[in-house]
Amino acid sequence: MENEMTLDDLTCEWEQDGELVVEQLDKCVLSKGAWSTIMFLYREKKTDGSWGDPKVRVQRYQKSRGRYMSKSKFNISSKKQARAIVKQLVDWFPEESEAS
Repeated sequence: MENEMTLDDLTCEWEQDGELVVEQLDKCVLSKGAWSTIMFLYREKKTDGSWGDPKVRVQRYQKSRGRYMSKSKFNISSKKQARAIVKQLVDWFPEESEAS
């Protein structure tokens, strides 16, 4: 199919009036298929022109007719929130050696 999108085509970068205002720093594909989940590391440009602290977006896409459509997203807006999420996930899913 012509113009078939791939997961590599997906980004969270965004421009306004030709200026980059959201910069993608990294991307991790968490799941692939008709429904795909991607975690983006990004930062936003502040009104003074400097870049803000890194944030994380977990975004869910559905592929239909060769195109990925965003269906939902969740933003992790601070280091404190990110660490709390990681701590809780580790508590819920401990290493196998710790679980015994």
